[in-house]
Amino acid sequence: MINSELSLLEELENLKKDFNSTVDKLAKDLKRNYKTMERSDKQQTREFLKLKALNKEIEDTQKEIIFTLGAIGESRSKETGNHVKRVAEYSKILALKYGISEADAEQLKQASPMHDIGKIAIPDAILNKPARLTFDEFEKMKEHAHLGNEMLRHSNRPLLKLAAIVAYEHHEKWDGSGYPQGTAGEDINIYGRITALADVFDALGSERVYKPAWEDERIWKLFKEEKGKHFDPKLIDIFFENIDLFLEVRDRLKDTIT
Repeated sequence: MINSELSLLEELENLKKDFNSTVDKLAKDLKRNYKTMERSDKQQTREFLKLKALNKEIEDTQKEIIFTLGAIGESRSKETGNHVKRVAEYSKILALKYGISEADAEQLKQASPMHDIGKIAIPDAILNKPARLTFDEFEKMKEHAHLGNEMLRHSNRPLLKLAAIVAYEHHEKWDGSGYPQGTAGEDINIYGRITALADVFDALGSERVYKPAWEDERIWKLFKEEKGKHFDPKLIDIFFENIDLFLEVRDRLKDTIT
């Protein structure tokens, strides 16, 4: 009996040793695997941060190119770079107050400088004519909306796709009397409707080769008259409810005489 008990104790001791040995081995394996995973995670994190930085650089470059091209289009018609900056700021204000998300409003701000990019294909004699355009000249001028869309719409980049919409639709009018398609009401993309109001507000308040800058009271009067005609009624309400924001942008980004 005693020998039997001793044998059992020895077997239990051996099992205990085997168990402890197995646990130690598992612990070492887990520790080694954890360190490997930790190194892998750190490497993945570094790679992720590199890709994130590269993507931001690409996005920033794209935004800079879009703004520069937009400014070039405006400069051909004797506009200043501040015109596209103001239109961009006005567009974002309108978008946010309309209920568009911060991300989409910022996207519109970045795309809106391209609204007149099609003007680079319009002859200088028409763009800078210091008098009223003839019917044929105006028909030629109107082509810039279609041309701008054609320049941009084939891109797979969301920002350029949005810029194509803005270029194509910012001369459409709420009542359907605009161009190039004569689209009306909410069939006009909201980004086109927003840029239309932002662009007209800045154009009226700025000196052009064919006109002096309008006084504010004259602009307010026109906007009220064009509510539901040229402009989306809701956007006109938003404009007047937040007019101080627009005036602050205009003052901050006013043109300087050189």
